[in-house]
Amino acid sequence: MRTLLRTFLLVTMMASALCGACARAAGMDLATAVSRLPTADFAQKAVIITALAQSHPQGAQQLLAALLNERVAVRDSDHKVFIVDDDPAGYALTDPLTGKRAGTGSSDDFDTVGINNHLRTVLRAALAQFDLTSADAAVRAAAVNEMLRSVNDDSARLLRDRLEVEHSVAVKRLIREGLALADLAQEVPQQRRLAAVGALAGSLNPDVYVRLAALADPSEPDATVRTAAARAVRRIDAWKRFYGGLETLFFGLSLGSVLVLSAIGLAITFGVMGVINMAHGELMMLGAYTTYVMQLVLPGHPGASIVLALPAAFLVSGAAGVVIERGIVRFLYGRPLETLLATFGVSLILQQLVRDIFTANNRPVESPAWMSGLWQVNGAFSITWNRLVIVLFALLVFAALQAVLKRTRLGLQVRAVAQNRAMARCMGVRSEWVDALTFGLGSGIAGIAGVALSQITNVGPNLGQSYIVDSFMVVVFGGVGNLWGTLIGGMSLGVANKLLEPYAGAVLGKILVLVALILFIQRRPRGLFPQKGRAAEA
Repeated sequence: MRTLLRTFLLVTMMASALCGACARAAGMDLATAVSRLPTADFAQKAVIITALAQSHPQGAQQLLAALLNERVAVRDSDHKVFIVDDDPAGYALTDPLTGKRAGTGSSDDFDTVGINNHLRTVLRAALAQFDLTSADAAVRAAAVNEMLRSVNDDSARLLRDRLEVEHSVAVKRLIREGLALADLAQEVPQQRRLAAVGALAGSLNPDVYVRLAALADPSEPDATVRTAAARAVRRIDAWKRFYGGLETLFFGLSLGSVLVLSAIGLAITFGVMGVINMAHGELMMLGAYTTYVMQLVLPGHPGASIVLALPAAFLVSGAAGVVIERGIVRFLYGRPLETLLATFGVSLILQQLVRDIFTANNRPVESPAWMSGLWQVNGAFSITWNRLVIVLFALLVFAALQAVLKRTRLGLQVRAVAQNRAMARCMGVRSEWVDALTFGLGSGIAGIAGVALSQITNVGPNLGQSYIVDSFMVVVFGGVGNLWGTLIGGMSLGVANKLLEPYAGAVLGKILVLVALILFIQRRPRGLFPQKGRAAEA
């Protein structure tokens, strides 16, 4: 009896001591935490970090962020803790208690407070708890996503508390996913685990997928839960394949937009004037270099330089096109092979001119902030902003060009010359003037295409060579001189290329598209949308 009594008293004392330690940890202030860090082992540091995350004293977030980045150090002389940053003198010191600068010191006089991988996980979860109360919904969502990586009882309690006051629908959905993840633990009753699996079956969060895949493994002892998890994984895989197809379609449309931009100017000159302009790629190159020059003129303002580069590139490439037409092409009308050779020579001259001015090295063009990064639609589908902007820009250019050709006097004259040049001359249309402006218009649009290309590829002397063949393919496939054919043809070829790439590779996929195009032209020599009436007879 005495032995049992002594054992009971001993267990009671140990439990009381443990509870007291936990209570002290939960109520730990920043000064106490800082004083214990130098001598604490990894397990004790985890307790200190958790305590700071629960009590949220002022300055704790800055200390924990510095500790995660291994920027907390102890001075050897007095064992005082500082947040340190690199400095020419060694370390720039910050007092973690006051947040104020505390001078500098030699790095040899300090020892960094060490952490391991487990502590990094604890630190990230602790910092996420601070962000849960942020006014920015995106910050709160990122905090919940971080907590989803290691959901435990403490983080589940915090998420439940946050769910009661959260007003963002997206953040609420993430919190519910976190609570469902906590219910997947083996000690949770089966019905709750099955309900959690059902709630997570439609989630595309990568952490959720990993956890459900682990439950579907044969090592899971509960066969019912294992079967439900396997069913949920198959459902998620189906959604991932669907969104993967959407992503491939978007990549195809973005490639098609590039092809449309590069071909739409060629469609005008080739369709209206019958000129095979082999210098069209170099006119795009001039537009790309105009973008580079604008960024030199406006350093530090990539957004403004891109916007101003659009009219500048149109004028530069358009003026170059007018010079080419007035100086060379107008003497070669009706002789297509000689025109092809002459414009090919012009393309070589323009390439060498750019090499002499800018050298043969590629030139960097900075993307503005609103074209950088990506739009994460969900865990399985994301869209890069630069390609989305180019898709919208291609449609805008197409609409503007259609308006010019359908709503302006120049467009009326261009269509008249394209349909019947002799009759247009009889009606007083100066066909030579129309030819020059048409060539300049197509060249200016090529320059605008170069501005767009500068955001997704290298700006160099050979930029245009990568797109000239594709541009002719788009024009011929869509129907010579038909802008709607150019749009649909470019988008179709872009999507076809991207659909074939996963199975055949980039090079073989392009070859297959070319072979298919040759077979198509054998059946429909005038393309998808052939010209009709007098334009077709010319």
